[in-house]
Amino acid sequence: MPRKEKAIELYRQMLRIRHFEEKVYEMYGQNLVPGTIHLYVGQEAIAVGVCANLRKDDYITSTHRGHGHCIAKGADLRKVMAEILGKKTGYCKGKGGSMHIADFSIGMLGATAVVGAGIPIAVGAGLSIKLRGTNQVVACFFGDGASNQGTFHEGINMAAIWSLPVVFICENNLYAMGTRQSMVMKIEKIADRAAAYGIPGVAVDGNDVLAVYEATYEAVNRARQGGGPTLLECRTYRHKGHSRFDPATYRPQAEVEEWLRKDPILRFEAKLREMRLLTEREAEELEREATLAVDAAVKFAVESPYPAPEEALENVYAE
Repeated sequence: MPRKEKAIELYRQMLRIRHFEEKVYEMYGQNLVPGTIHLYVGQEAIAVGVCANLRKDDYITSTHRGHGHCIAKGADLRKVMAEILGKKTGYCKGKGGSMHIADFSIGMLGATAVVGAGIPIAVGAGLSIKLRGTNQVVACFFGDGASNQGTFHEGINMAAIWSLPVVFICENNLYAMGTRQSMVMKIEKIADRAAAYGIPGVAVDGNDVLAVYEATYEAVNRARQGGGPTLLECRTYRHKGHSRFDPATYRPQAEVEEWLRKDPILRFEAKLREMRLLTEREAEELEREATLAVDAAVKFAVESPYPAPEEALENVYAE
């Protein structure tokens, strides 16, 4: 169990992500968000538990469901919101949108809409670390669907044979879009696949931020000391559909209700109260802080300008 200050910070970050995502959902319904969105609601414990073990100069790679990863790694809520709204003040000047946010200054190497595409990027970053002789670490986030892609097997195998400092984090929310994991895998635990590459495979409750934090602590320390990669599977559940347009009717209602009772934020709040690390007044203040921070991000984004048409070809890798 981390110290009180650290535990409260984990809770604060989870609240910030939850409030941010719920506000994005609301704004999408107001036609303020171009494209689509893939929300992180329900999976906050994973991004927070992992990134709490990382330094600013460590790297992460993300997915189409990446807002939570960005925020947990230290991204500015205002710039994230502005990017989602397609504004010039966003991280990618409004040209990347919800699924393509990056901030190299905090080690956020980028989110990608292509399933499994962050895995080879993470391996490349890990190789860079080894060649440069630094003790940085890469945390590579991906979903259960990505674990059936060729990039998963090739990337982990390469990281294993070269002992690269990469922690592979599979956020197993049981469904790859609408396809249940049990329909496409004979194994129950994706972490078991680590054995094929000779690296540790660890499966934890992804809705328990302390379990994620402790498992990541071990994996990060191993990687930082030259011990090579770890495959960490965090079993979780997204509260919303795959994207904003998905009603998720393929999920049994009883299953949904069961997982909603395992809400990672409510569970951690109850744990903190049980351990007398959080009072009701402190919880209310943290909720207020999160609300104010998200409201400020919304104000900044809404009032920011869109990129001008003549800027369309700026900041791209082409003449």
